[in-house]
Amino acid sequence: MKRLVDVLGSTFIILLLSTIILGVSILLKAKIGSPILYKQERIGYKEKPFTIYKFRTMTNECDDNGKLLPSSERLIPFGRVLRRLSIDELPQLVNVLKGDMSFVGPRPLLPRYLPYYTENERKRHDVRPGITGLAQITGRNHLGWDERLALDVHYVRNWSLWFDFKIITLTIVKVLKREDVVEDPGNHMLNFDTERKSANS
Repeated sequence: MKRLVDVLGSTFIILLLSTIILGVSILLKAKIGSPILYKQERIGYKEKPFTIYKFRTMTNECDDNGKLLPSSERLIPFGRVLRRLSIDELPQLVNVLKGDMSFVGPRPLLPRYLPYYTENERKRHDVRPGITGLAQITGRNHLGWDERLALDVHYVRNWSLWFDFKIITLTIVKVLKREDVVEDPGNHMLNFDTERKSANS
């Protein structure tokens, strides 16, 4: 039933928002060129890797040594707007349609984090990752890693269609109110592997 909702819902929303998706694509092409999509490997259901899609919000500008400039310097004004409204996440509807993701579930994280989960935290991979999740409506990037992962596991253990509906509804409210939005999470909290290494050293 959850998969059926994902397929029908993502198809409907892609068609409904096709004008917005096309408009954003054209504007990004004009402002930062190709590619307009940001692609990155993430870990999904049963710890299998997949490629996640987002609209690009940053340039690829480098310093004199060829190293990428800090995210805060590469984030374009239009990209800032896309992040505030969560429009940069719209290409993930394709991930949902393909079966890589669901509308609701733990946010997919980087492959390099895999060695740092506890056995209990690995249960977050027993469901498809989501565009939004319990952690996102509870505090998003303002939460610490232990809290975020605990909420992911709580979701897995207590999943229901009603729970998904509640999370989607609260996500829409937060997006409209622009609550708990962090434009550059990398400047707000340590990466998960860095934090765990520090805690174990």
